Amino acid sequence: MSTSSEGELAQLFAALGDSGRLQLIKRLLAAGAVSATVLADGGAISRQAVVKQLQVLEAAGLVTHSRQGREVLYALDARRLQEARAYLDAVSAHWDASLERLRGLLES
Repeated sequence: MSTSSEGELAQLFAALGDSGRLQLIKRLLAAGAVSATVLADGGAISRQAVVKQLQVLEAAGLVTHSRQGREVLYALDARRLQEARAYLDAVSAHWDASLERLRGLLES
């Protein structure tokens, strides 16, 4: 399993549990490093709301930011998504093993 604490994993999954933040992750995945202004363009929420959502994602380790001149660029850090996937794979493997043991008991 992962090396993150339960609290860090909870923060990660909480950040992923919002449809608006998932949309931002999707846009960052497609666009690479972009500003909050670019992320807000054409969307239903304001630039300020985008920044707040990006701060939640950054606190969970899903997004990083860097300055380029006067602009702040945000980028997806896919390592945390890989960590979430590894955790879910481990949980899934545990349940698969448990179901297999149950099946064995029922068949005997």
